[in-house]
Amino acid sequence: MDEEYDAIVLGTGLKECILSGMLSVSGKKVLHIDTNKYYGGESASITPLEDLFTKFGFDPSSTSIEEYGRSRDWNVDLIPKFLMANGSLVKLLIHTGVTRYLEFKSCEGSYVYKGGKIFKVPADEKEALSSSLMGMFEKRRFRSFLLFVQDFNKEDPKTWKEIDPKTTNGSQLYEKFGLDRDTADFTGHALALYRNDEYLQEPCLDLINRVKLYSESLARYGKSPYLYPLYGLGELPQGFARLSAIYGGTYMLDKAVDEIIVENGKVVGVRSGSETARCKQVYCDPSYVGDRVRKVGQVIRCICLLNHPIPNTKDALSCQIIIPQKQVARKYGIMG
Repeated sequence: MDEEYDAIVLGTGLKECILSGMLSVSGKKVLHIDTNKYYGGESASITPLEDLFTKFGFDPSSTSIEEYGRSRDWNVDLIPKFLMANGSLVKLLIHTGVTRYLEFKSCEGSYVYKGGKIFKVPADEKEALSSSLMGMFEKRRFRSFLLFVQDFNKEDPKTWKEIDPKTTNGSQLYEKFGLDRDTADFTGHALALYRNDEYLQEPCLDLINRVKLYSESLARYGKSPYLYPLYGLGELPQGFARLSAIYGGTYMLDKAVDEIIVENGKVVGVRSGSETARCKQVYCDPSYVGDRVRKVGQVIRCICLLNHPIPNTKDALSCQIIIPQKQVARKYGIMG
């Protein structure tokens, strides 16, 4: 470790591993360190099940883990994240060749919670016409909205249909197509994936682009716009770590980081015990610089281990369920 590097990356979360991979591909000498004994940091996939119980302070030996089946059959993601099939991350995976290290599956369905029940999200014109989420006339209006989004091109005003995407806000766009509040609700949260309703007062270009990405991603692989690593999200950081290693990157797991060395106001290296690695740049997740970051928000997460399918989703082996915030009197929506 007592060497000089172009960059030192602390933490093996997805962003950190993407950075180390891209820096290594660019010819930089990279040292990548994680205090954990596994890849992924806070976005790791935990297996076997005993490790999950241990992480959250439970004693596996005093818990009846047997009732959950074989322990090593579980692969629980700490921070689940779907990949849009036509999104920038998938394009990066293809561009860098990281897909050769991973296997993906398509999430089989996206559902939305409304009025105490779960409904499948209509993802195209055909499903819009058969959906039980909307009445007959609302279905046709929603179909017209989807066709407008699919044909929309921000470089060609002829496709705007008298809607200026820079001055028309999200609420006005819905009004233009006569969509009611319930339809606008699941469109904004289940298709565009907004966490709250602030977007309704903002220019609608971002809304159009989000719904368009959903539609294009759906068309790419079939049943769903979402892809997921077959063996858990932790595979993504590992894939970029392999990419870095192929191009000469050095990895150290379960390695303490005792100090980020600063000289004359500039970061110049990292110390672990008696070893010091010097560098030109340091990249790290916030946990390594707790005194230099400011907390601005918090995400509440819950991991549920179920022994039964969720009602109205039995035809899908995997699914996403979105609960718009209005349905549960919250400021922000819930994704599960």
